[in-house]
Amino acid sequence: MVTGRGAAGVTMACWSTLSVAVVTVFLLLVLPRFSWAQTFSFPFRQPETCGHNQYFDISALSCVRCGANQRQDARGTSCVCIAGFQMIANNGGPDIICKKCPENMKGVTKDGWNCISCPGGLTAEGKCHCPTGHILVERDVNGMLLSQATCKPCVENENSFTVADALANRCIRCEPTFINTSRSCACSEPNILTGGLCFSSTGDFPPRMISTARYGELGMSFISEWFAKYLQSAAAACWVYANLTSCQALGNMCVMNMNSYDSATFDACRLFQFVFEHTAGLRTVHSVSFWRQNLPWLFYGDQLGLAPQVLSTTPLPTNFSFKGQTQNTKMKFVAASYDVRGNFLKWQTLEGGVLQLCPDTETRLNAAYTFGTTYQQNCEIPISKILTNFPTPIFYDVYLEYKDENQHQYIWAVPVLNLNLQHNKIFVNQDSNSGKWLLTRRIFLVDALSGQENDLGSQPRLIRIATQISLSIHLVPNTKNGNIYPPLITIAYSDIDIKDPNSQSVKISFSVTYEMNQGDAHVQTDIALGVLGGLAVLSSLLKTAGWKRRIGSPMIDLQTVMKFLVYYAGDLANVFFIITVGTGLYWLIFFKAQKSVSVLLPMPAQEERFVTYVACAFALKALQFLHKLISQITIDIFFIDWERPKGKVLKAVEGEGGVRSATVPVSIWRTYFVANEWNEIQTVRKINPLFQVLTALFLLEVVGFKNLALMDSSSSLSRSPSSYIAPYSRILRYAVSTALWLVIGIIQIVFFAVFYERFIEDKIQQFVDLCCMSNISVFLLSHKCFGYYIHGRSVHGHADTNMEEMNLNLKREAENLCSQRGLVPNTEGQTFQIAISGQMRQHYDRIHETLTTKNGPARLLSSSASTFEQSIKAYHTMNKFLGSFIDHVHKEMDYFIKDKLLLERILGVEFMEPMEKSIFYNDEGYSFSSVLYYGNEATLLIYDLLFFCVVDLACQNFILAAFLTYLQQEIFRFIRNTVGQKNLASKTLVDQRFLI
Repeated sequence: MVTGRGAAGVTMACWSTLSVAVVTVFLLLVLPRFSWAQTFSFPFRQPETCGHNQYFDISALSCVRCGANQRQDARGTSCVCIAGFQMIANNGGPDIICKKCPENMKGVTKDGWNCISCPGGLTAEGKCHCPTGHILVERDVNGMLLSQATCKPCVENENSFTVADALANRCIRCEPTFINTSRSCACSEPNILTGGLCFSSTGDFPPRMISTARYGELGMSFISEWFAKYLQSAAAACWVYANLTSCQALGNMCVMNMNSYDSATFDACRLFQFVFEHTAGLRTVHSVSFWRQNLPWLFYGDQLGLAPQVLSTTPLPTNFSFKGQTQNTKMKFVAASYDVRGNFLKWQTLEGGVLQLCPDTETRLNAAYTFGTTYQQNCEIPISKILTNFPTPIFYDVYLEYKDENQHQYIWAVPVLNLNLQHNKIFVNQDSNSGKWLLTRRIFLVDALSGQENDLGSQPRLIRIATQISLSIHLVPNTKNGNIYPPLITIAYSDIDIKDPNSQSVKISFSVTYEMNQGDAHVQTDIALGVLGGLAVLSSLLKTAGWKRRIGSPMIDLQTVMKFLVYYAGDLANVFFIITVGTGLYWLIFFKAQKSVSVLLPMPAQEERFVTYVACAFALKALQFLHKLISQITIDIFFIDWERPKGKVLKAVEGEGGVRSATVPVSIWRTYFVANEWNEIQTVRKINPLFQVLTALFLLEVVGFKNLALMDSSSSLSRSPSSYIAPYSRILRYAVSTALWLVIGIIQIVFFAVFYERFIEDKIQQFVDLCCMSNISVFLLSHKCFGYYIHGRSVHGHADTNMEEMNLNLKREAENLCSQRGLVPNTEGQTFQIAISGQMRQHYDRIHETLTTKNGPARLLSSSASTFEQSIKAYHTMNKFLGSFIDHVHKEMDYFIKDKLLLERILGVEFMEPMEKSIFYNDEGYSFSSVLYYGNEATLLIYDLLFFCVVDLACQNFILAAFLTYLQQEIFRFIRNTVGQKNLASKTLVDQRFLI
């Protein structure tokens, strides 16, 4: 049974549960809407913007006011008591309690927790002050606070030699140079106090000291505060006491001054040289004559001709290989690093971007030290970031680590070529003659210290930055095992005049290059060029002689010379093309496929000769192409119609009102049809230009063949997006492009000849067949006395017939029930090369002049009736004349048929000159296609390829090259079609409006 109190309890519990549920639902429904309505921005504050009575709250990221009797501490992130107040409690930030000190104890202990009486006055912070040479004592030896602070003097006599430390907390022993020089802790005259050290004035050290930091690039010199404070002391300590860190510091100051030497000035390097010369009695380090004991190794000496000996005399005793079990592609560079005061910091590897100021991923940074990978890194860095990251310079002595045959580790010193070095005010390292170079050892990246003029804590007036660092690797000539000479670091510094660091920036570059002696390659190229160039001269002379015979002119005139030069341009273009393709494929195959390194790619500067050859090949091939194009659009051509009238018809006579019989006119449609077909095959090619361009582009860009042109040792067609992508070699880009283009083109030509023409359609053969079925022959002259003849005379006697008779004729021909199509009875020969006599040509020209008087029928329609009739008469005259010539009617202009000799076919020259009779040479190869695109596929293919490569070499863009190549193909095809069509209409009297 439930009592009343129990019921009340149950009721309260239910109500409480309901209230919680309601509140929960309210929060779930309302708070999300509220939270989405609030903003997430607040004022931006920096610690230095807070007032002296505020501190920077590191949690709220804002300035907060300190409590009563408090001020901002040194860091600005908490509060401390003001002078005359001691701390009672301190929990950080403003959570401190300060209490005023009594009148008799106004001073505050150094820790701020207690008040104390000060006998010697107070500092601005309210601490006790002691005179120079005294230390402040606030507690006894067991930590008991004294009622009054005392100032204890440090004992400077011979038994103690002590002096107060910088904080005046305790007495420490004097600097040894003070004791050694004056037997006290004071450096009184005539002794010399410099850099916190004391030196005797009676020593042999040069008294003249110049602490000038030379900034040769900007042409200004000023007193460097760092040099003014520490140059003399570092030099003296190194010279007098052989102090190791002082010698390193002196060497660092010489490096900060660009290792520049001037015999008339005692600057850092002159002082270092003085110490070096006067320590000749000391032993050398590791048998290196330039490395004196106790001194850093800064120079390789100043003798002329020493640099080439260091760089190209002794190979490194290690091998590099791209593939195989002995693969070794990692160059292990290490550096001994020192701070500006001469302290040794550590040995460190150069991986991780130690010498690379440009930021990047570790994988890409480390790719710089993969052997065979040409590396290039460029960026622009704000000066403010450099000042923040490099407040003081770090100095590096770089070595290459390797193992000998016994797997013992050794390091080889890497020489440095500092382009800013001056020797007696001459930039000797900028000379192209390496015999004048002065090699050094130590480098730094950023020097913001020596550019400080008055105060070492102030912003520097100038900052010196290593803006260009290049590591060059030189392969030993004729090596088969991947031997290299010592690498060379070439470094160039830029001096930046600091005005507004936040708006100033500097461009940085880091590169690794590989080179080998290209002398042998150049000699071999020159030999090939000389031999092939000589053969090109002979070929051009032979072509010119053939051309002279074909035009029927024995005289050597200006036209002959120009023709020879045009022929020579084409042959020389082929020579340059063969040499460049061979050279490119040589570098592609031998560099990418080698195991032990024996060849390295030419550097960009060494590629200039190759690029020049490619440009010459393109220019000369373009000249040859234009010459062929002009020749094709100016040929003489005429269609001989063998059709004869089939009878007579009655025809009305105008003006007479009667009729009379007339011969049935022969239809012109067959001639128009043949002319149309000839017009269509003018630009037919053995390849598909669009397919050629798209396939090449697909293989290069999508499949990834372009990656074979990267200047690294990898033969992979793909690259990881996170990996470093080396720059492209222009030679390799040309090699890959030409190889793919030629392979695609040859495959198309073979497919066209073996499959397409055999099983689908052969447009040239079809045109010959069409001529025969149309009863029309083609008389074509490409030269004055040379050309081609297509015999199209129908074996059925006539072709202007109906469908039934046409099919019957075809059936009879298929069943060999009629004679063969050849010009000579019982032969199949329908195509001939013809060499006509001069008399034949003269007669042809006389008729042709009348034929082309008005330049075609379109103009004849608007001319007078008499002119039109004369042109029609001339057309029939030409048709009758050529028909009778073919039928041997004109005995004075007869011809005979023969086969060409094998040598004539090879050389392309006719040995027999047509004096009285013309000569018809049997031609089973359809060589009349030489006046069409079809017969010049090699020239067109190479021209398109060279155009593609020239655009790519200029723009480094395969897509742009493919687009422009296809565009120029279409432009020239349009020109060839348009002008060729006009020439066809002009020479054959076929109305151009019917050429569709």
